[in-house]
Amino acid sequence: MAKTSAVEKNKRRRKSVAQQATKRAALKAIVMNQSLPIEDRFKATLKLASLPRDGSKTRIRNRCEVTGRPRAFYRKLKMSRIALRELGNSGKVPGIVKSSW
Repeated sequence: MAKTSAVEKNKRRRKSVAQQATKRAALKAIVMNQSLPIEDRFKATLKLASLPRDGSKTRIRNRCEVTGRPRAFYRKLKMSRIALRELGNSGKVPGIVKSSW
């Protein structure tokens, strides 16, 4: 099981990203618009830099929903390989069958 503080920090980051998404997208559009004057684009860059860093989407870490493990994560199932194996062996994940030949 992962540290509770790390899991909670990641949840807080997800919430922050959701709140800041529209503001960040608008500022990024201004920064990337080549037809605007360089001064306006620079001001938008400064505003973007002044926003909280945890509002950036790249700060989110994919974690297992079951254990909170940050590595060996399957995006489709939102689970780590270890949790997937345990739940798959016990028959709690539909479509997962232990192979035998």
